[in-house]
Amino acid sequence: MTETTAQQHPAHTDDPEYAANLRRATLASSVGSALEYFDFALYGLFSALVFGQLFFSNLPPEFAVVASLASFGVGFLARPLGGLFFGTLGDRLGRKWVLVVTILLMGGATTLIGLLPTFDQIGIWAPILLTVLRLAQGFGAGAEQAGATVLMAEYSPVQRRGFFSALPFIGIQLGTLLAALVFSLMALLPDEVFFGWAWRIPFLASFVLILLALFIRLRLKETPTFVELEKHEQVASRPIREIFTKGLAGVTVGVGLRMAENGGSYMFQTLALAFVAGNFLANPVDRGVATWGVTIGSLIAMLVLPLTGHLSDRFGRRIIYRAGAVFMLVYAFPAWWLLSQGDPVTVVIVIALGIGIAVNTMLGPQCAMLPELFGNRHRYLGVAMAREISAVLAGGLAGVLGAYLLAVSDGDWLLPAIYMAALALITTASTFLVPETRGRDLLRLDDAVNVSTDEGHDRDADLAVAPLSR
Repeated sequence: MTETTAQQHPAHTDDPEYAANLRRATLASSVGSALEYFDFALYGLFSALVFGQLFFSNLPPEFAVVASLASFGVGFLARPLGGLFFGTLGDRLGRKWVLVVTILLMGGATTLIGLLPTFDQIGIWAPILLTVLRLAQGFGAGAEQAGATVLMAEYSPVQRRGFFSALPFIGIQLGTLLAALVFSLMALLPDEVFFGWAWRIPFLASFVLILLALFIRLRLKETPTFVELEKHEQVASRPIREIFTKGLAGVTVGVGLRMAENGGSYMFQTLALAFVAGNFLANPVDRGVATWGVTIGSLIAMLVLPLTGHLSDRFGRRIIYRAGAVFMLVYAFPAWWLLSQGDPVTVVIVIALGIGIAVNTMLGPQCAMLPELFGNRHRYLGVAMAREISAVLAGGLAGVLGAYLLAVSDGDWLLPAIYMAALALITTASTFLVPETRGRDLLRLDDAVNVSTDEGHDRDADLAVAPLSR
Protein backbone atom coordinates (compact mmCIF):
# COMPACT_ATOMS: atom_id res chain seq x y z
CA MET A 1 0.00 0.00 0.00
CA THR A 2 1.44 3.39 -0.94
CA GLU A 3 1.66 6.04 1.73
CA THR A 4 -1.01 8.47 0.67
CA THR A 5 -2.01 11.20 3.05
CA ALA A 6 -5.65 11.56 3.91
CA GLN A 7 -7.12 15.01 4.43
CA GLN A 8 -8.26 16.04 7.86
CA HIS A 9 -11.97 15.46 8.00
CA PRO A 10 -14.27 17.80 9.94
CA ALA A 11 -15.52 16.84 13.39
CA HIS A 12 -17.44 19.55 15.15
CA THR A 13 -17.80 19.91 18.89
CA ASP A 14 -21.53 20.61 18.41
CA ASP A 15 -21.93 17.13 16.91
CA PRO A 16 -23.50 15.17 19.84
CA GLU A 17 -21.73 11.92 18.99
CA TYR A 18 -18.33 13.57 18.60
CA ALA A 19 -18.79 15.63 21.77
CA ALA A 20 -19.76 12.49 23.74
CA ASN A 21 -16.73 10.59 22.44
CA LEU A 22 -14.47 13.54 23.29
CA ARG A 23 -15.80 13.63 26.86
CA ARG A 24 -15.44 9.87 27.19
CA ALA A 25 -11.86 9.98 25.89
CA THR A 26 -10.99 12.79 28.31
CA LEU A 27 -12.43 10.83 31.23
CA ALA A 28 -10.76 7.58 30.19
CA SER A 29 -7.37 9.29 29.86
CA SER A 30 -7.77 11.25 33.08
CA VAL A 31 -8.65 8.28 35.28
CA GLY A 32 -5.80 6.23 33.84
CA SER A 33 -3.37 9.10 34.38
CA ALA A 34 -4.63 9.53 37.93
CA LEU A 35 -4.10 5.84 38.69
CA GLU A 36 -0.64 5.73 37.09
CA TYR A 37 0.63 8.76 38.93
CA PHE A 38 -1.05 7.81 42.19
CA ASP A 39 0.90 4.55 41.93
CA PHE A 40 4.16 6.21 40.94
CA ALA A 41 3.95 9.18 43.31
CA LEU A 42 2.98 6.85 46.14
CA TYR A 43 5.88 4.52 45.41
CA GLY A 44 8.20 7.50 45.03
CA LEU A 45 7.19 8.97 48.38
CA PHE A 46 7.49 5.64 50.15
CA SER A 47 10.82 4.82 48.51
CA ALA A 48 12.23 8.19 49.61
CA LEU A 49 10.90 8.09 53.18
CA VAL A 50 9.67 4.61 54.19
CA PHE A 51 10.80 1.60 52.15
CA GLY A 52 14.40 1.94 53.28
CA GLN A 53 13.35 0.95 56.82
CA LEU A 54 10.88 -1.73 55.71
CA PHE A 55 12.72 -3.53 52.91
CA PHE A 56 16.39 -2.53 53.29
CA SER A 57 16.78 -2.44 57.07
CA ASN A 58 20.06 -4.41 56.84
CA LEU A 59 21.84 -1.36 55.35
CA PRO A 60 23.07 1.88 56.98
CA PRO A 61 20.27 4.51 56.86
CA GLU A 62 21.78 6.72 54.12
CA PHE A 63 22.46 3.73 51.82
CA ALA A 64 19.09 2.20 52.64
CA VAL A 65 17.63 5.33 51.00
CA VAL A 66 19.89 4.79 47.96
CA ALA A 67 18.76 1.14 47.69
CA SER A 68 15.11 2.11 48.16
CA LEU A 69 15.31 4.77 45.43
CA ALA A 70 17.13 2.22 43.26
CA SER A 71 14.07 -0.06 43.53
CA PHE A 72 12.03 2.94 42.39
CA GLY A 73 14.40 3.48 39.46
CA VAL A 74 14.26 -0.20 38.44
CA GLY A 75 10.66 0.28 37.35
CA PHE A 76 11.86 2.72 34.73
CA LEU A 77 14.05 0.02 33.17
CA ALA A 78 10.94 -1.98 32.35
CA ARG A 79 9.10 0.97 30.86
CA PRO A 80 10.83 1.03 27.44
CA LEU A 81 10.20 -2.72 27.11
CA GLY A 82 6.55 -2.19 27.98
CA GLY A 83 6.39 0.76 25.60
CA LEU A 84 7.93 -1.32 22.81
CA PHE A 85 5.61 -4.28 23.39
CA PHE A 86 2.33 -2.45 23.98
CA GLY A 87 3.17 0.42 21.61
CA THR A 88 3.52 -2.09 18.78
CA LEU A 89 0.14 -3.60 19.67
CA GLY A 90 -1.39 -0.11 19.86
CA ASP A 91 -0.30 0.69 16.30
CA ARG A 92 -1.40 -2.71 14.97
CA LEU A 93 -4.60 -3.42 16.90
CA GLY A 94 -5.77 0.01 18.08
CA ARG A 95 -5.47 2.26 21.12
CA LYS A 96 -8.45 1.13 23.20
CA TRP A 97 -7.65 -2.48 24.11
CA VAL A 98 -4.02 -1.80 24.88
CA LEU A 99 -5.15 0.79 27.43
CA VAL A 100 -7.43 -1.80 29.05
CA VAL A 101 -4.57 -4.29 29.47
CA THR A 102 -2.02 -1.76 30.75
CA ILE A 103 -4.30 -0.42 33.46
CA LEU A 104 -4.88 -3.95 34.77
CA LEU A 105 -1.18 -4.83 34.82
CA MET A 106 -0.03 -1.60 36.38
CA GLY A 107 -2.77 -1.37 38.99
CA GLY A 108 -2.55 -5.05 39.89
CA ALA A 109 1.17 -4.77 40.67
CA THR A 110 0.52 -1.76 42.90
CA THR A 111 -2.16 -3.60 44.86
CA LEU A 112 0.13 -6.58 45.43
CA ILE A 113 2.83 -4.32 46.92
CA GLY A 114 0.41 -3.75 49.81
CA LEU A 115 0.52 -7.50 50.56
CA LEU A 116 4.31 -7.88 50.66
CA PRO A 117 6.10 -9.07 53.83
CA THR A 118 9.01 -6.87 54.98
CA PHE A 119 12.74 -7.63 55.37
CA ASP A 120 12.31 -8.44 59.06
CA GLN A 121 9.72 -11.08 58.11
CA ILE A 122 11.31 -12.90 55.15
CA GLY A 123 14.78 -11.38 54.76
CA ILE A 124 16.28 -10.85 51.31
CA TRP A 125 13.13 -12.09 49.56
CA ALA A 126 11.31 -8.91 50.61
CA PRO A 127 13.35 -6.48 48.45
CA ILE A 128 13.46 -9.07 45.63
CA LEU A 129 9.66 -9.35 45.51
CA LEU A 130 9.32 -5.58 45.79
CA THR A 131 11.61 -5.17 42.79
CA VAL A 132 9.69 -7.77 40.74
CA LEU A 133 6.39 -5.97 41.35
CA ARG A 134 8.01 -2.64 40.57
CA LEU A 135 9.19 -4.11 37.25
CA ALA A 136 5.64 -5.28 36.47
CA GLN A 137 4.30 -1.87 37.39
CA GLY A 138 6.83 -0.21 35.06
CA PHE A 139 6.10 -2.64 32.21
CA GLY A 140 2.42 -1.70 32.25
CA ALA A 141 3.11 1.99 32.71
CA GLY A 142 5.43 1.92 29.69
CA ALA A 143 2.48 2.31 27.32
CA GLU A 144 -0.20 3.65 29.64
CA GLN A 145 0.68 7.33 29.50
CA ALA A 146 1.74 7.16 25.85
CA GLY A 147 -1.64 5.63 25.02
CA ALA A 148 -3.49 8.32 26.93
CA THR A 149 -1.43 11.00 25.16
CA VAL A 150 -2.13 9.60 21.70
CA LEU A 151 -5.78 8.91 22.46
CA MET A 152 -6.49 12.46 23.55
CA ALA A 153 -4.53 14.15 20.77
CA GLU A 154 -6.33 12.06 18.14
CA TYR A 155 -9.75 12.93 19.56
CA SER A 156 -9.12 16.67 20.08
CA PRO A 157 -10.21 19.45 17.68
CA VAL A 158 -7.10 20.69 15.90
CA GLN A 159 -7.13 24.39 16.82
CA ARG A 160 -7.60 23.53 20.51
CA ARG A 161 -5.55 20.35 20.56
CA GLY A 162 -3.05 21.77 23.05
CA PHE A 163 -5.79 22.68 25.52
CA PHE A 164 -7.82 19.47 25.20
CA SER A 165 -4.73 17.23 25.19
CA ALA A 166 -3.59 18.81 28.45
CA LEU A 167 -6.91 18.25 30.26
CA PRO A 168 -6.44 14.51 31.01
CA PHE A 169 -3.03 15.26 32.45
CA ILE A 170 -4.77 17.01 35.28
CA GLY A 171 -5.30 13.37 36.26
CA ILE A 172 -1.53 13.21 36.79
CA GLN A 173 -1.82 15.99 39.31
CA LEU A 174 -4.88 14.41 40.94
CA GLY A 175 -2.98 11.15 41.33
CA THR A 176 0.09 12.93 42.70
CA LEU A 177 -2.09 15.08 44.95
CA LEU A 178 -3.99 12.07 46.27
CA ALA A 179 -0.75 10.20 46.99
CA ALA A 180 0.74 13.21 48.79
CA LEU A 181 -2.42 13.81 50.83
CA VAL A 182 -2.65 10.15 51.80
CA PHE A 183 1.00 10.12 52.85
CA SER A 184 0.68 13.41 54.78
CA LEU A 185 -2.28 12.08 56.74
CA MET A 186 -0.64 8.74 57.40
CA ALA A 187 2.51 10.49 58.61
CA LEU A 188 0.43 11.69 61.57
CA LEU A 189 0.13 8.11 62.81
CA PRO A 190 2.51 6.79 65.48
CA ASP A 191 5.56 5.12 63.92
CA GLU A 192 4.68 1.70 65.29
CA VAL A 193 1.28 1.85 63.55
CA PHE A 194 2.55 3.46 60.35
CA PHE A 195 5.47 1.08 59.85
CA GLY A 196 3.58 -1.86 61.30
CA TRP A 197 0.57 -2.15 58.98
CA ALA A 198 -0.92 1.22 57.98
CA TRP A 199 1.57 1.80 55.13
CA ARG A 200 -0.17 -1.01 53.22
CA ILE A 201 -3.57 0.72 53.05
CA PRO A 202 -3.01 3.12 50.10
CA PHE A 203 -1.50 0.37 47.95
CA LEU A 204 -4.45 -1.93 48.57
CA ALA A 205 -6.93 0.91 48.02
CA SER A 206 -5.64 1.48 44.46
CA PHE A 207 -7.77 -1.53 43.48
CA VAL A 208 -10.82 0.77 43.53
CA LEU A 209 -9.24 3.06 40.92
CA ILE A 210 -8.49 0.03 38.74
CA LEU A 211 -12.16 -0.97 38.63
CA LEU A 212 -13.26 2.59 37.83
CA ALA A 213 -10.71 2.99 35.01
CA LEU A 214 -11.59 -0.40 33.57
CA PHE A 215 -15.32 0.41 33.50
CA ILE A 216 -14.72 3.68 31.64
CA ARG A 217 -12.25 2.29 29.10
CA LEU A 218 -14.43 -0.64 28.12
CA ARG A 219 -17.06 1.90 26.97
CA LEU A 220 -14.55 3.88 24.88
CA LYS A 221 -14.61 3.90 21.06
CA GLU A 222 -11.48 3.63 18.91
CA THR A 223 -9.86 6.93 17.88
CA PRO A 224 -10.92 8.47 14.52
CA THR A 225 -7.38 8.52 13.14
CA PHE A 226 -6.85 4.79 13.73
CA VAL A 227 -10.26 4.11 12.17
CA GLU A 228 -9.05 6.01 9.08
CA LEU A 229 -5.94 3.83 8.93
CA GLU A 230 -8.08 0.70 9.01
CA LYS A 231 -10.48 2.12 6.42
CA HIS A 232 -7.64 2.79 3.96
CA GLU A 233 -5.81 -0.45 4.89
CA GLN A 234 -2.76 1.53 6.00
CA VAL A 235 -2.25 -0.04 9.45
CA ALA A 236 1.45 -0.77 9.90
CA SER A 237 2.30 -4.49 9.88
CA ARG A 238 5.79 -3.80 11.29
CA PRO A 239 5.66 -0.64 13.40
CA ILE A 240 8.96 -1.51 15.13
CA ARG A 241 10.75 -1.55 11.78
CA GLU A 242 9.15 1.76 10.84
CA ILE A 243 10.07 3.48 14.10
CA PHE A 244 13.75 2.51 13.73
CA THR A 245 13.92 3.47 10.04
CA LYS A 246 11.58 6.46 9.71
CA GLY A 247 10.81 7.54 13.27
CA LEU A 248 14.22 7.50 14.96
CA ALA A 249 14.77 11.25 14.60
CA GLY A 250 11.42 11.96 16.26
CA VAL A 251 12.18 9.57 19.13
CA THR A 252 15.59 11.18 19.68
CA VAL A 253 14.20 14.71 19.82
CA GLY A 254 11.29 13.53 21.98
CA VAL A 255 13.74 12.04 24.49
CA GLY A 256 15.60 15.34 24.67
CA LEU A 257 12.38 17.28 25.22
CA ARG A 258 11.46 15.03 28.13
CA MET A 259 14.75 15.14 30.05
CA ALA A 260 14.03 18.24 32.15
CA GLU A 261 10.29 17.64 32.51
CA ASN A 262 10.54 14.01 33.61
CA GLY A 263 13.83 14.19 35.47
CA GLY A 264 12.91 17.44 37.21
CA SER A 265 9.57 16.03 38.26
CA TYR A 266 11.07 13.04 40.06
CA MET A 267 13.89 15.12 41.55
CA PHE A 268 11.36 17.41 43.21
CA GLN A 269 8.96 14.60 44.18
CA THR A 270 11.48 12.09 45.58
CA LEU A 271 15.07 13.29 45.79
CA ALA A 272 14.20 16.65 47.35
CA LEU A 273 12.10 14.90 50.01
CA ALA A 274 14.90 12.42 50.78
CA PHE A 275 17.33 15.35 50.99
CA VAL A 276 15.36 17.52 53.43
CA ALA A 277 13.75 14.75 55.53
CA GLY A 278 16.62 12.22 55.63
CA ASN A 279 20.05 12.26 57.22
CA PHE A 280 21.62 14.83 54.89
CA LEU A 281 20.70 17.96 56.90
CA ALA A 282 21.68 18.77 60.48
CA ASN A 283 18.02 19.50 61.27
CA PRO A 284 15.84 17.39 58.96
CA VAL A 285 12.38 18.63 58.01
CA ASP A 286 9.43 16.52 59.14
CA ARG A 287 8.48 14.14 56.33
CA GLY A 288 4.79 15.05 56.57
CA VAL A 289 5.53 18.78 56.30
CA ALA A 290 7.88 18.32 53.32
CA THR A 291 5.23 16.33 51.46
CA TRP A 292 2.96 19.38 51.46
CA GLY A 293 5.27 20.85 48.83
CA VAL A 294 4.22 18.06 46.46
CA THR A 295 0.57 18.58 47.40
CA ILE A 296 0.60 22.34 46.73
CA GLY A 297 2.69 21.86 43.59
CA SER A 298 0.04 19.49 42.23
CA LEU A 299 -2.68 22.07 42.90
CA ILE A 300 -0.70 24.75 41.05
CA ALA A 301 -0.15 22.34 38.16
CA MET A 302 -3.90 21.86 37.72
CA LEU A 303 -4.04 25.49 36.60
CA VAL A 304 -0.72 25.60 34.75
CA LEU A 305 -1.37 22.51 32.58
CA PRO A 306 -4.49 23.70 30.70
CA LEU A 307 -3.15 27.27 30.62
CA THR A 308 0.12 26.32 28.94
CA GLY A 309 -1.71 23.91 26.65
CA HIS A 310 -3.95 26.81 25.60
CA LEU A 311 -0.98 29.14 25.16
CA SER A 312 0.70 26.55 22.93
CA ASP A 313 -2.41 26.66 20.71
CA ARG A 314 -2.01 30.42 20.36
CA PHE A 315 1.76 30.95 20.24
CA GLY A 316 3.14 27.53 19.30
CA ARG A 317 4.40 24.48 21.18
CA ARG A 318 8.12 25.28 21.03
CA ILE A 319 8.13 28.74 22.63
CA ILE A 320 6.03 27.66 25.64
CA TYR A 321 8.06 24.47 26.10
CA ARG A 322 11.30 26.45 25.91
CA ALA A 323 10.06 28.89 28.53
CA GLY A 324 9.55 26.03 31.01
CA ALA A 325 12.99 24.55 30.32
CA VAL A 326 14.74 27.90 30.75
CA PHE A 327 12.83 28.54 33.98
CA MET A 328 14.07 25.21 35.40
CA LEU A 329 17.61 26.03 34.31
CA VAL A 330 17.51 29.36 36.16
CA TYR A 331 15.65 27.88 39.14
CA ALA A 332 17.91 24.87 39.81
CA PHE A 333 20.70 26.49 41.82
CA PRO A 334 18.67 28.80 44.11
CA ALA A 335 16.12 26.00 44.63
CA TRP A 336 18.63 23.44 45.93
CA TRP A 337 20.48 26.03 48.01
CA LEU A 338 17.20 27.02 49.67
CA LEU A 339 16.36 23.36 50.30
CA SER A 340 19.72 22.93 52.03
CA GLN A 341 18.78 25.62 54.58
CA GLY A 342 16.18 23.26 56.08
CA ASP A 343 13.47 25.84 56.72
CA PRO A 344 10.11 23.97 56.52
CA VAL A 345 8.13 26.83 54.92
CA THR A 346 10.84 27.47 52.34
CA VAL A 347 11.07 23.76 51.53
CA VAL A 348 7.34 23.59 50.82
CA ILE A 349 7.46 26.69 48.57
CA VAL A 350 10.53 25.53 46.62
CA ILE A 351 9.12 22.07 45.90
CA ALA A 352 5.68 23.47 45.04
CA LEU A 353 7.07 25.97 42.51
CA GLY A 354 9.41 23.36 41.03
CA ILE A 355 6.56 20.92 40.39
CA GLY A 356 3.78 23.40 39.66
CA ILE A 357 5.61 25.89 37.44
CA ALA A 358 8.94 24.52 36.16
CA VAL A 359 7.83 20.97 35.35
CA ASN A 360 4.28 21.59 34.18
CA THR A 361 5.04 24.55 31.94
CA MET A 362 6.80 21.92 29.81
CA LEU A 363 4.21 19.17 30.30
CA GLY A 364 1.32 21.38 29.10
CA PRO A 365 2.49 21.77 25.48
CA GLN A 366 4.12 18.33 25.52
CA CYS A 367 0.73 16.60 25.70
CA ALA A 368 -0.05 17.59 22.10
CA MET A 369 3.50 18.02 20.84
CA LEU A 370 4.72 14.42 21.23
CA PRO A 371 1.83 12.87 19.21
CA GLU A 372 2.28 15.59 16.58
CA LEU A 373 5.91 14.56 16.08
CA PHE A 374 4.97 11.16 14.60
CA GLY A 375 3.09 9.86 11.59
CA ASN A 376 -0.17 7.99 11.99
CA ARG A 377 1.17 4.48 11.30
CA HIS A 378 3.65 4.42 14.20
CA ARG A 379 2.46 7.23 16.48
CA TYR A 380 1.69 5.09 19.54
CA LEU A 381 5.07 3.35 19.40
CA GLY A 382 6.91 6.60 18.69
CA VAL A 383 5.38 8.41 21.65
CA ALA A 384 5.93 5.38 23.90
CA MET A 385 9.61 5.13 22.93
CA ALA A 386 10.24 8.87 23.38
CA ARG A 387 8.51 8.87 26.75
CA GLU A 388 9.98 5.70 28.17
CA ILE A 389 13.58 5.96 27.01
CA SER A 390 13.61 9.42 28.57
CA ALA A 391 11.94 7.97 31.67
CA VAL A 392 14.95 5.70 32.15
CA LEU A 393 17.57 8.34 31.36
CA ALA A 394 15.90 11.12 33.34
CA GLY A 395 13.29 9.95 35.87
CA GLY A 396 14.82 6.55 36.58
CA LEU A 397 18.27 7.95 37.31
CA ALA A 398 17.09 11.09 39.10
CA GLY A 399 16.43 9.43 42.45
CA VAL A 400 19.19 6.86 42.69
CA LEU A 401 21.98 8.94 41.08
CA GLY A 402 20.94 12.03 43.00
CA ALA A 403 20.82 10.11 46.29
CA TYR A 404 24.24 8.60 45.55
CA LEU A 405 25.72 12.02 44.84
CA LEU A 406 24.32 13.32 48.11
CA ALA A 407 25.56 10.26 50.04
CA VAL A 408 29.16 10.47 48.80
CA SER A 409 29.33 14.27 49.16
CA ASP A 410 27.86 14.46 52.69
CA GLY A 411 24.73 16.20 51.40
CA ASP A 412 26.30 18.87 49.17
CA TRP A 413 23.35 20.69 47.55
CA LEU A 414 25.47 21.85 44.60
CA LEU A 415 25.64 18.40 42.96
CA PRO A 416 21.88 17.87 42.50
CA ALA A 417 21.61 21.51 41.36
CA ILE A 418 24.19 20.88 38.61
CA TYR A 419 22.40 17.66 37.70
CA MET A 420 19.04 19.44 37.32
CA ALA A 421 20.60 22.29 35.34
CA ALA A 422 22.19 19.78 32.94
CA LEU A 423 18.78 18.18 32.28
CA ALA A 424 17.30 21.63 31.64
CA LEU A 425 20.08 22.48 29.18
CA ILE A 426 19.43 19.30 27.18
CA THR A 427 15.71 20.10 26.91
CA THR A 428 16.32 23.75 26.03
CA ALA A 429 18.63 22.70 23.20
CA SER A 430 16.08 20.13 22.00
CA THR A 431 13.41 22.81 21.51
CA PHE A 432 15.65 24.26 18.76
CA LEU A 433 15.85 20.90 16.96
CA VAL A 434 12.14 20.26 16.47
CA PRO A 435 9.85 22.03 13.97
CA GLU A 436 6.72 23.80 15.14
CA THR A 437 3.96 21.14 15.22
CA ARG A 438 0.93 23.22 16.22
CA GLY A 439 -2.07 22.29 14.07
CA ARG A 440 -0.39 19.36 12.33
CA ASP A 441 -2.68 16.92 10.51
CA LEU A 442 -2.60 13.70 12.55
CA LEU A 443 -3.74 11.69 9.52
CA ARG A 444 -0.38 12.34 7.88
CA LEU A 445 1.94 9.35 7.64
CA ASP A 446 5.26 11.23 7.72
CA ASP A 447 6.99 12.48 10.88
CA ALA A 448 7.20 16.18 11.70
CA VAL A 449 10.98 16.17 12.12
CA ASN A 450 11.34 15.19 8.47
CA VAL A 451 9.60 18.32 7.16
CA SER A 452 10.50 21.98 7.02
CA THR A 453 10.24 24.16 10.12
CA ASP A 454 8.13 26.52 7.99
CA GLU A 455 5.38 23.92 7.61
CA GLY A 456 3.31 25.46 10.40
CA HIS A 457 3.11 28.80 8.60
CA ASP A 458 1.87 27.11 5.43
CA ARG A 459 -1.05 25.54 7.30
CA ASP A 460 -2.55 28.71 8.77
CA ALA A 461 -4.92 29.22 5.86
CA ASP A 462 -6.08 25.60 6.00
CA LEU A 463 -6.84 25.89 9.70
CA ALA A 464 -9.01 28.92 9.07
CA VAL A 465 -11.13 26.88 6.66
CA ALA A 466 -11.49 23.81 8.92
CA PRO A 467 -11.12 25.15 12.47
CA LEU A 468 -12.49 22.08 14.21
CA SER A 469 -10.98 19.29 12.16
CA ARG A 470 -8.94 16.65 13.95
